[in-house]
Amino acid sequence: MTISMPNPLTVVPNPASLSLLGDQDLHLFNEGTHTRLYEKLGAHPVALGGRPGTYFAVWAPDAKAVSVAGDFNGWNPKNAPLAPRGRSGIWEGFVPGVGPGALYKYRIASRYHGLKTEKADPVGFFHEVSPRTASVVTDLAYDWGDAEWMAVRASKNRLDAPMSIYELHLGSWKKGLSYREIAPLLADHVSDLGFTHVEFLPVMEHPFYGSWGYQTTGYFAPTARYGTPQDFMALVDHLHRRGIGVILDWVPSHFPTDPHGPGFFDGTHLYEHAHPSQGFHPDWKSYVFNYKRNEVRSFLSSSACFWLERYHADALRVDAVASMLYLDYSRKDGEWIPNEHGGHENLDAIHFLRSLNEEIYRGFPGVQTIAEESTAWPMVSRPASVGGLGFGLKWDMGWMNDTLRYFAKDPVHRKFHHGDLTFRQLYAHTENFVLPLSHDEVVHGKGSLLGRMPGDDWQRFANLRLLYAWQYGQPGKKLLFMGGEFGPWSEWDHERGLDWELLQYGPHRGIRRWVTDLNRLYRSEPALHEGDCQPWGFEWIDCHDADAGVLSFLRKDRDGNAVLAVLNFTPVPRLGYGIGVPAGGVWRELLNSDGREYGGSGMGNLGRTAAAGRPRHGRPYSLSLTLPPLGALFLKKDI
Repeated sequence: MTISMPNPLTVVPNPASLSLLGDQDLHLFNEGTHTRLYEKLGAHPVALGGRPGTYFAVWAPDAKAVSVAGDFNGWNPKNAPLAPRGRSGIWEGFVPGVGPGALYKYRIASRYHGLKTEKADPVGFFHEVSPRTASVVTDLAYDWGDAEWMAVRASKNRLDAPMSIYELHLGSWKKGLSYREIAPLLADHVSDLGFTHVEFLPVMEHPFYGSWGYQTTGYFAPTARYGTPQDFMALVDHLHRRGIGVILDWVPSHFPTDPHGPGFFDGTHLYEHAHPSQGFHPDWKSYVFNYKRNEVRSFLSSSACFWLERYHADALRVDAVASMLYLDYSRKDGEWIPNEHGGHENLDAIHFLRSLNEEIYRGFPGVQTIAEESTAWPMVSRPASVGGLGFGLKWDMGWMNDTLRYFAKDPVHRKFHHGDLTFRQLYAHTENFVLPLSHDEVVHGKGSLLGRMPGDDWQRFANLRLLYAWQYGQPGKKLLFMGGEFGPWSEWDHERGLDWELLQYGPHRGIRRWVTDLNRLYRSEPALHEGDCQPWGFEWIDCHDADAGVLSFLRKDRDGNAVLAVLNFTPVPRLGYGIGVPAGGVWRELLNSDGREYGGSGMGNLGRTAAAGRPRHGRPYSLSLTLPPLGALFLKKDI
């Protein structure tokens, strides 16, 4: 399928009357409900009477004058003035002879203080590689080949479908590669490991590489560090052709203060709040969007829809939602302004998120939106129509924090922290959860996941395999940051990249094989994914044996078929350990994390064991199992 740009405009007597903006566009934009601004604002190569050129349009309501300066006019703004479009706040114009590849900026003369600034295009589709800051006129035409994926992706993104996500940072997955060079290597790697989706840390243009994309200035442009817009489309296209979904990290919560960015755009606080208690983020030293302003909501909604439409993204993971919801987020008393009811909820952000999610699910059936929301805000992943925020999924940050705190404990002390693992089931089905072991857990001095495990080297690897077993056994979608699939010793460094050379060593290859087999089992056993977001999908067998450090539970599909998971969180083997089960007959070991092929000791149950007619744990039958040290077993009754 070809993504087309606006149709070439026919010749008109007066070039000044050339416009992509209709009256309805202006109405929707000023109302805050325009979701396709990228078809109207920005720089669009068009033709006028057979004469090629570019139509420019930019929102700058408090400007006295706006013009386009570029390499096509010697950066002289006097040669390309734009005209205001009524009282809409939009300035527009057609510049003959300008085509794709031209560099440009907007020269804005403010009504206030005689201020003149040069700004990159907020709706620019491509920008220069940092530290250069000009925008680039671009044609977004691309011949997509992923029709087969697009026809079935709704089934891949369903809440009852297996979703295991490989999160990565493009610049440091393998250093020095372009979008097109990464495509086949990443597709092979993800396919071999069995992940269903990849999630890219923000690819939107950002001036500071060390922000990993979370300090976005180009909300409609993939970063030029790795290639052109078409190159990034080719990466998405290739992944889709290989049956891999693509999730994009998106940051509508804040943006950096770089002079060429959207901040103080026309001499006023246009995109951001003017008051620093509302418009400046103390943690990230960045501007906070003004969600009360209609045109800002149109801008952000259009950005989200842009990535879904023009780049065929299958989901958006929305960063830092908690910072949007709370007016006092990371602020001390007296440093924030209450809402009209005296509360700390950001009512404008709530309205924006609900409207955005409704528009996305209405306009793009089959996609998902995923909230990174770290508080107990209710119904994040419930429809706006019933009072929720309307997201499809939410990261379970509580599970991540509790689990990693537990695993950091020496096993001799774990019995005193048993509740860190069992507490989650009190809330596990209040939201549709993703269980994240993300980039945030392996940076800023936290160390790698392997490095945080206690014990000697053997125990560290066993603990890491056990951690992944716990993640894949729990209800919820799975997410693992790059490198986690082989267990690096050092934390992630975006400047250095991953320690791929570790795969020459058996224990690291064992981690990779374990992750691969967990993905295979998760995808092939409906009991492990159909009930990820349903209460009937999980059932404890025994959650009380803290002294032995053992947990056992069933995962079930919609027909009641079950997979049994038994996890031993101590380095002490448990021989003849009794587990109640719902049915007699032979139970087969599907996976054993202590297998020698994973770097374990090889302790287990010889692949199968028979259930005896001795009731236990409220079930009519029971198994007598050998539980390996720091090991996890997945079993299923033979038919």
